[in-house]
Amino acid sequence: MELLSPAGNVQKLRYCYAYGADAAYIGLKNFSLRVKADNFYEDEYVKVLELKSRFPNKKLHCALNISFHNEEIERFKSEIPYFKKYPIDAFIVQDLGLIPILQKEFPSCALHLSTQASCMNKEAVKMYRSLGFSRIVMGREASLKEIAEIKSAVPEMEIECFVHGAMCIAYAGRCLMSAYLNGRSAQEGFCSHTCRWEYDVMLDSSALAQSGNLALREHKRPDEYFPIYEGDNFTAVLSSKDLCMIEHLNDLKLAGVDSLKIEGRMKSAYYVATITRAYRKALDALEGKISAEEANPFVEELYKVSHRPFSTGFYYGRAEADIAASGASESSYDISAEIEELLTEDEKNAILQKANELSKARKREYDSLVPQAKAAFDRNIKNNPDRFLPTTENHNTWQMYSLKVLNMIDSETELELVSPNCASVILNKNDYRLVNTATGEEYNWVCADHSCVLYTSVCVQEYSLLRAKCKRKI
Repeated sequence: MELLSPAGNVQKLRYCYAYGADAAYIGLKNFSLRVKADNFYEDEYVKVLELKSRFPNKKLHCALNISFHNEEIERFKSEIPYFKKYPIDAFIVQDLGLIPILQKEFPSCALHLSTQASCMNKEAVKMYRSLGFSRIVMGREASLKEIAEIKSAVPEMEIECFVHGAMCIAYAGRCLMSAYLNGRSAQEGFCSHTCRWEYDVMLDSSALAQSGNLALREHKRPDEYFPIYEGDNFTAVLSSKDLCMIEHLNDLKLAGVDSLKIEGRMKSAYYVATITRAYRKALDALEGKISAEEANPFVEELYKVSHRPFSTGFYYGRAEADIAASGASESSYDISAEIEELLTEDEKNAILQKANELSKARKREYDSLVPQAKAAFDRNIKNNPDRFLPTTENHNTWQMYSLKVLNMIDSETELELVSPNCASVILNKNDYRLVNTATGEEYNWVCADHSCVLYTSVCVQEYSLLRAKCKRKI
């Protein structure tokens, strides 16, 4: 089975490929249901081409899954020369008006039917096959039994299914709440996730609201209930649980699923990397490439990433899907930094040289002071540690890596190293320094605007990340 991961930008695309995805799906600006994701535009096709050359066996799928108005179709046509610069293997679409355009302009690209089309029966699959589709992204309301029946009836059609991430309370994502409450159409890519908002139950008795005895019932459907529960100043009515099928991959395989899709183009690079890696290792174990014991540490990491309570959605029946989730998503860790490139020996030595020169200059200045001035200077250093940072020293076996800091790291932060083939490694304070590239000084703390390298004794695998345990209560 193929593993398909979400890439909201070029950086995330790197982590999709590096952490084990066979393919990744992106969106192009203005033509994707995730317009709030960074998406891809301008000259980013150059970076995508470079990535595809580094990962030659990986595929790239492009989501063009909005509902198109007339002017959007014309705008899409005008931008076709730009789209052709991307190494796209398949387009994911729901609007049938695009089909003849894509077949003419991109004859070598496969057509995949978006889950937004809500395809859930074998007759519909046969019809889409006749139109030129080679893959169906199943509507999330389909059960494993129904998927198996479709695959048996149309075995030549590839079946793609979502296996992880947020689910929409609406039918295959076709929701009107966002447009109604916020003027933002979900079908044009502007969903504001109104089902996740916090609603008040307008009752005088909070005890009744918190009892679990309240429910919504539609007048003509007396046997259908939507439970309502009032939590800490919010009510969960419409917010669904997150989907997680990592423990049921064999069932998906037996049903004939060809591609396993992870949701989350708006998620962080850390989320994309960790979830992709977990499913990669679980798939490798299923296929006998590694043992279950080897895969387990990576699978366990999945549960530490931000998520709402998990469920199996509609795959085994609708009972699981009917249960709403309350509260915000939770995570055990925050992403601290992305480790970018290993510095060359010349680049490392240049920073060490700056540190050495600064240290010597400070010593000369200090030695020139009279005793009273030295004492005053010593007090100033003690009282203002961030103004007089120590310079780093040469450690023969240590390496330097350029660092993209995302969240604050201070001297009390216990960092963990996450990489494609290592679940996590704790970095003790003696294992690393955070060094200013311009001066060679060792930071006491860094934020996103600091020019910084990681100077460490630990061997760091390419595409590694740094994380830290959440300090907030979750």
